[in-house]
Amino acid sequence: MSQDKHAILREKQQRIRLGGGQERIDKQHQSGKMTARERLTRLFDPGTFIETDAFVRNRCTRFGMDKLDIAGESVVTGYGQIGGRVVYAFSQDFTITGGALGEMHARKIVKAMDSAAKIGAPIVGLNDSGGARIQEAVDALSGYGDIFYRNSIYSGVIPQISAIMGPCAGGAVYSPALTDFIFMVDKTSQMFITGPQVIKTVTGEVVSAEELGGAMTHNSVSGNAHFLSCSEEECLHSIRRLLALLPGNNMEKAPPLAVDTDPGRDIAALDHLVPDHPSKPYDIHEAIQAVVDHGDFMEYQPYFACNLVTGLARINGQTVGVVANQPRVMAGCLDLNAGDKASRFIRTCDAFNIPLLTFVDVPGFLPGTNQEFGGIIRHGAKILYAYSEATVPKITVITRKAYGGAYVAMCSKSLGADMVFAWPTAEVAVMGSEGAVNIIFKNDIAKAADKEAERAKILADYEAEFATPYKAAERGFVDDVIEPHATRKRIIDALGMLAGKRERRPGKKHGNIPL
Repeated sequence: MSQDKHAILREKQQRIRLGGGQERIDKQHQSGKMTARERLTRLFDPGTFIETDAFVRNRCTRFGMDKLDIAGESVVTGYGQIGGRVVYAFSQDFTITGGALGEMHARKIVKAMDSAAKIGAPIVGLNDSGGARIQEAVDALSGYGDIFYRNSIYSGVIPQISAIMGPCAGGAVYSPALTDFIFMVDKTSQMFITGPQVIKTVTGEVVSAEELGGAMTHNSVSGNAHFLSCSEEECLHSIRRLLALLPGNNMEKAPPLAVDTDPGRDIAALDHLVPDHPSKPYDIHEAIQAVVDHGDFMEYQPYFACNLVTGLARINGQTVGVVANQPRVMAGCLDLNAGDKASRFIRTCDAFNIPLLTFVDVPGFLPGTNQEFGGIIRHGAKILYAYSEATVPKITVITRKAYGGAYVAMCSKSLGADMVFAWPTAEVAVMGSEGAVNIIFKNDIAKAADKEAERAKILADYEAEFATPYKAAERGFVDDVIEPHATRKRIIDALGMLAGKRERRPGKKHGNIPL
């Protein structure tokens, strides 16, 4: 009798592992997608994933649901190790009812989220769902609400990572939107609230699913996604890479790594990075990759608001968040999208105890009616708020232009920067020299016999005195003017000095960021 019971268990386990059946598994593979369990196998360290709640079943009996065998409720949940650290995960199974979410499906996810929060471990959601299970009506909708609630309550407590691995519509996209990081796979994943057919019916617009909600759309246009992968394999590898840079929860720091290169090395190439002409662009990636360990920089939203570069890296083995103006795009001006991109990234780093390193080369906020009508005041204020709110170590390096309100916004001393370094090429001022001369010396130039000659002389004198970092250094707004080649060493020294930083903000329920 005992053997019969063991056989029954093995049979049930085999049935659950088969998901929607071999035919649907084959169809999943033909569409370039892995199954729910295959994804988990590649995500976790070999042999460490432990499945939980495999035998959970729905209790809906209407609309023929009592006759369906929905193995595992179309979602696999459990925990294991990634890089030797505990991580929880759920993986929706598209081979079973299109991964549709019902009451018990949601309950499995909620249980995994609660467990992750209880032990202080990250949670990864591999999303591949068509949305709510219509047959379960309000029970399914309530399940979504339970997930959204926990996404919000656990925000800033444990890292929450979402991967969009297929077509996700309706309520299925709001949980990822509430998480910290969203990965998408090119050509096989989509997100939208209303699909192409609904849009055509309601508005008459004709749009493909890929154009409407594809990976590149959300990475470059909407800004809803943060990372783009060419394949599911690459996506899962990138998630592992990201988790290695993050702490398990908000009470920890990201685990350090030993550095096998000279931590205090000089980087001669940086001495020649900034062009002599103030309007000539250069690539700020060269500065970032030069100062981080092994040039390894995991860029965040690389296709969105490209005038601002953000991402995670290690410096002397310690995880840092990098924010940098990009002179190659819009001269590094801050605009609407840059406000959203920077503020979200800054707050994510602050939530998880990741120091912030800011490279500044900013001529100002982007002018124009589109920017003003779009709310550049509000969007720019988000950056001011995020930097001011952050209590992690904040280090700023001014490489060239630091003008006006945009200078203040890019983690100036006034916003709480702990250390501000400037290269000799830095210009810290209210505005560029030409604009300042035109305003301040307008009458002197107008009275001169040779206006152009007088203007040129005044401009040269003004630039020599004010288009430098030294006036700001005299007032203590710049802590030191450094040779570019010494940047990595000075950042490492500053990080070491700031390791014990403790800073508190006034007690309150929460602030009111200008959303």
